[in-house]
Amino acid sequence: MPGEAMLIFENIMEQLIWFIPVILSLTVHEWAHAWTAWKLGDDTSKMLGRVSLDPLVHLDPLGTLLPLLGFPIGWAKPVPVNPVRFRKQVSMSFGMLLTAAAGPFSNLLLAGLAYGMLLALGNSTPAAIASEQILSVLTRFLMMIVMINILLAGFNLIPIPPLDGSRIVEGLIPPRFRPLWANVARWGPFLLLGILFLPALIGYNVLSMPLEWLAGELSKAAAH
Repeated sequence: MPGEAMLIFENIMEQLIWFIPVILSLTVHEWAHAWTAWKLGDDTSKMLGRVSLDPLVHLDPLGTLLPLLGFPIGWAKPVPVNPVRFRKQVSMSFGMLLTAAAGPFSNLLLAGLAYGMLLALGNSTPAAIASEQILSVLTRFLMMIVMINILLAGFNLIPIPPLDGSRIVEGLIPPRFRPLWANVARWGPFLLLGILFLPALIGYNVLSMPLEWLAGELSKAAAH
C-alpha cells in the first residue's frame, strides 16, 4: 500500500508540475490584455473584473479541463476590448496593437523571470533548498514555466485571427492593404485549425525539435 500511495502522489505531482504553469501562464496573459486596455482608457475589462490575477476570472472551463487531463492545449476566456473607449490620444488601431502585444510580452517576461530563478537554483545546493527531491521538483517546475510561456507567446504571435499576432498586423498594416488582409483574415479559423491538427495528420510535430532543444538548454542552465 505505501508503494501505491507513493505512486499516486508522484502522478499528482507530475500533473501539478504541468497544470499549475499552464494556469499561471494563461492568467498572466489575459491579465496583461485587460490591464493594458484599462490603462489605455477602455474600462470594459475592469468593470468585468478581468484586471485581476485571480485565475477564476479568466479561465474557460473546457480550456482549463484539457490541460488537467494531460492534453497539450489550453485556453482562457478572451478579454473583451472596446477600442472606441480608448483615450483620444490613442488611435484605435495602435491601442489594439498594444493590447494584443501585451499578452505575449507578459509571457516572455514570465519566462525570463522563471529562467532567472532557474539559474539561481542551479547555483544552489540541495541542502540550501531542504532536500534534493524538492530541488528536483522546483527545477522541473521552473523549466515548465519557461517552456510553456515561450510556447504560448510564440503561438499567439502567429498572424492568424483570432490570435494576438493578427491584431498586431492589423495595427501595423498600411490602410491600402487592409482590404486584402480582411480577405485573408476570413480564413483565419480554418488556418488555425490546420496548424493545430496538421501534426496529428502528418504524424510529425514540428514543435518537437525546438522544444527538445529548449529543454536541453534549460537542463544545462539548471545544472550550472
